[in-house]
Amino acid sequence: MAKTLVIVESPAKAKSISKFLSSQYTVKASMGHLRDLPKSQMGVDIEKNFEPKYIAIRGRGNLIKELRTAAKGADRILLASDPDREGEAIAWHLAHLLGIDTEGKCRIEFHEITKPAITAAVKQPRKIDTDRVDAQQARRILDRLVGYQLSPLLWRKVKKGLSAGRVQSVAVRLICDREEEIRNFIPEEYWSLTAQFHAAGGNFSAKLVKKDSQKIAISSETEMELILKDLENANYSVQEVRKKEKKKQPAPPFTTSTLQQEAYRKLNMSPKRTMMLAQQLYEGLELGKQGSVGLITYMRTDSVRISEIAQTEAKEWILENYSPEYYPPQAREYTSKGRTQEAHEAVRPTSVLRTPDSLKEFLSRDQLRLYRLIWSRFLASQMSVALLDTLTVEVGTGKYLFRANASTVRFPGFLAVYEESQDESDKEPEEGSLSAQVVQEEALELLKLNEKQHFTEPPARYTEASLVRKMEEEGIGRPSTYAPTIETIQSRGYVAKEGKQLSPTELGEIVISLLKENFSELLSLEFTANFEEKLDDIEEGSTQWRTVIRDFYAPFATLLAKAEEKIGKVQIEDKISDEICENCGRNMVIKMGRYGKFLACPGFPECRNTKPLLEEIGANCPKCGHSLVVRRSKKGRRFYGCSTYPDCDFVSWELPAPEPCPQCQSLMVIKGSKQGRHYVCTNQECRYDQPIEEPEEEK
Repeated sequence: MAKTLVIVESPAKAKSISKFLSSQYTVKASMGHLRDLPKSQMGVDIEKNFEPKYIAIRGRGNLIKELRTAAKGADRILLASDPDREGEAIAWHLAHLLGIDTEGKCRIEFHEITKPAITAAVKQPRKIDTDRVDAQQARRILDRLVGYQLSPLLWRKVKKGLSAGRVQSVAVRLICDREEEIRNFIPEEYWSLTAQFHAAGGNFSAKLVKKDSQKIAISSETEMELILKDLENANYSVQEVRKKEKKKQPAPPFTTSTLQQEAYRKLNMSPKRTMMLAQQLYEGLELGKQGSVGLITYMRTDSVRISEIAQTEAKEWILENYSPEYYPPQAREYTSKGRTQEAHEAVRPTSVLRTPDSLKEFLSRDQLRLYRLIWSRFLASQMSVALLDTLTVEVGTGKYLFRANASTVRFPGFLAVYEESQDESDKEPEEGSLSAQVVQEEALELLKLNEKQHFTEPPARYTEASLVRKMEEEGIGRPSTYAPTIETIQSRGYVAKEGKQLSPTELGEIVISLLKENFSELLSLEFTANFEEKLDDIEEGSTQWRTVIRDFYAPFATLLAKAEEKIGKVQIEDKISDEICENCGRNMVIKMGRYGKFLACPGFPECRNTKPLLEEIGANCPKCGHSLVVRRSKKGRRFYGCSTYPDCDFVSWELPAPEPCPQCQSLMVIKGSKQGRHYVCTNQECRYDQPIEEPEEEK
C-alpha cells in the first residue's frame, strides 16, 4: 500500500492532523526551520549577486537524519508548513534537504486544522511557490545585510552587544520620537463650563458649546469670568430637542494586529503572550474523547475575509440562539485595506458550535479567555446592527448655547455578544449628561454653574497595543513580526516598560540619534513601508528579489563607509550612586541589564560586585517595618518586596499605599479599575475600599 509522508512544523500540529488521515499517512514535525544562514558569518556573497549560503541549523542533525529516513520509505512526500512566506520557505528548504523536486506537486496548504480542511488539502497538492520563497529570501537577506554590518558598527562606536534591524530600529524610533514630542510639549490652558439645570422631569447637566452660534474656546480665567458675568441672572430655556436613530455597525473579525490590540485592552495580554496562546489554539488542544482539535484558523493574517461555510454556520447558530432580527438581511462581507493575503481568512473559530462554555474543562484560563474573545468577535461580526436612540438637548440663554446628550439602546443586535474596546485617545468627549425628561421651549431653573480649569496634555506614550496599531498603520513589518519586534527592543535594553507604557532608555535614544544622523533613509517610515510593498511585488512575480537587494545595497554600503569615518566613539557615562561597594570602597554605578537597572562596582574586572538597585516606594514593610522597594521577577514583571530580603520575605504584586488602613492599621494597596484607582485594605476581615481623589488633569 502506498505510503505518504506529511511534514508539518510542530508536534502539536502533527498530533492534530494525524487523527484526520488514514494509516497510509505518516505525519512528522520539522520543528520549524532546518536550514538557514549561518550565525557565525554574514552568509551572503555580495560579489556573487547576493547569493545566500544556507547550512543545516546546529543541533538539528538527528532530526534531519530522521526525516531523510522517513522520506526514503515513503512513496509520496507532502510539505505542510504554515500558509505564509515563512512556511513556503521552510517547505523549500525541506525539499532541498530531502531531495524533493520543487517543481513537483509536493506542497499542501490549509488555514485551519479541521478534517474537511486537511482532507481537501492532501487531495490538492501544488508545487512550491518560488515567488513567495523569493520574497522571504529577500527579507531575510536584507535583514542580514543590515544587521551584520550595522550592528558591528554600533559595537565599535557605542558598546558591544547592541543590534540594529530594519524593523526593530524603526519601532524604537517611533518610541523615541513620541518621547521627544512629550518633552517638547507646552501645555495650553483651557476652561470648561457645565451647568446643572432643574426641569419638570428632573435634573440634568449641559456643557457650554457655543457663543454667537460659533464654537466656543475659553483659554483663560479672565475669559471665564466675563462669561460668568454675562450669565448672571440669565434665564434658560430648552431651545431644541433632537431625537435620532443611530445604527452601530459590528467590527470585522480579527486580524493578527487587531487581535493583539484587543487582547491587550480587554485581557491585559502582551502581543507575545497573545500569539503564543493563539498558536496553541490553532495547532490543536485535547478535547477529551474528540482528541486534539484545532480551535481557530491561522492566526498570522491581515485579511478579514470569511469563508462561506463559516458564514453559513454562524447564521444557523444566530438564528437558533437568537430571534431572526439578530441576523442581517444578508451575510456580512468585509474588505481588507491595502494589499493582503486574501487566500487567508480572518482569525475565527474553526466551528462556532464550539462555544467557549463548552470548552471550559479542556482549556487553561488564558486559553479560554482568548478563545472567548475570538469566538465572540467573529459571531458579532455576522450579526445585525445595534439601534440606538440618541437625544440631544440644547439650552439657550442670550448668545450662549449649552448642550446635553443621551443615548439608549433600543435594539442590541451584535452588542448582545460583543463590543469593541477603544483606546483613550479615540474616545469622544462628553457634552453633559441627560437623564431627565425635557420638552421644547421649557423654562429651566439654573442650579449651579461649574467652571473648571484644564491644561492640554502631551500625547500618551505607546503601549504595546498602540505600538502594534501604529506599526500596522505605517506598514512597518508584517503580522508575524509585531510581537517579536516588541519583545526584541525591550530585551536589547532600547526600550523600558513602566506599567503599560513604553519609553526609550538612554541607550535607545543614543543609538537612534546616531542612526537617524547617518542612516536617515533606513530609519524612515516610508522606506520600511515601501520595502514591504516591494516584498509583495516579489511574491506576485512582478519584481526580481536580487534587483530589490541590489538597489538597496549600493547606497547603503556608501553610507556605511561614511559613518565608519564620521562617527567617533560614543561614551555612555554610568550614573554614580551613593551606594558604597563593600568589597573595595568605591561608589557603585547604575547600569542597565536585561531585567532593568542594577548597581555594579566600577572596578570591574578586578571587583565584580553587583547588587540590585533598590527603588523605595515610600511605604514600610508590614512584617518588619523596613522600606518596601521595587523588584522584578525573572520575566521582568514589577512587584514590591522588603528591602531586607532574604531576611524578610514580604512581597506584593499591587503597589502598597504610603499610609496604613485608617480602620485597622493594616497595609493598604492601590488597585486600578475602569472606575479609577482605589485604596484597598489587605486585611480581608476589614474590607476597607476607598476611591482615590485625583486632579482632573491626572485622570
